[in-house]
Amino acid sequence: MLNLPANPKQRLIIFTRYPEPGKTKTRLIPALGTVGAANLQRQMTEYTIFQVQELQKAIAISVEVRFAGGDSQLMQDWLGLDLVYQSQGEGDLGSRMARSLGNAFQSGAENAIIIGTDCPGVNAQILATAFEKLHAFDLVLGPAIDGGYYLIGLRQPIPELFVNIEWGTAQVFQKTVDIADKLNLSYVNLSPLADVDRPEDLPIWEQAIAGKMEK
Repeated sequence: MLNLPANPKQRLIIFTRYPEPGKTKTRLIPALGTVGAANLQRQMTEYTIFQVQELQKAIAISVEVRFAGGDSQLMQDWLGLDLVYQSQGEGDLGSRMARSLGNAFQSGAENAIIIGTDCPGVNAQILATAFEKLHAFDLVLGPAIDGGYYLIGLRQPIPELFVNIEWGTAQVFQKTVDIADKLNLSYVNLSPLADVDRPEDLPIWEQAIAGKMEK
């Protein structure tokens, strides 16, 4: 096991994939080619981690990268030794998310948030707001415009939120809200943001990069 993250009361978990050509961002391969799609995955992950590092200047959180593909050594070579890496493990997206949240709470986290790397609108301010809202709500969701979500935050493990959902469809967010209603959870939604999954989404990424360069 690698070093346990410092101050694990607030845990931020980043879900990403090692940028191996042909294995990542497959819906963008027709537009970008296998290497181009992998490079985009690499850049979007680095951009997300930059935002998380900005957040760490403002609030005390521990950060963990849960990866698919590659291995811990490849991840360290790519993103450095300052992060904690853990494989996402087996199962569908729901079981992998539920497992990572369960691990976070078992290791002493009081609040835990998962984000992906597909949404360049996720910045330090949105993440800080999400952690703040977890003091008042059981569940925080960041709805993606395509019907999924870009962020989920909890104060305790609630595995029911991750079962019987068809991941990658336009019903993911609504189904999650329906389950939360059935469980009588209090929840709050953050601003809707756009994912970059398909060729027509690429301008969203280009705008995000342009905006960062101007700062």
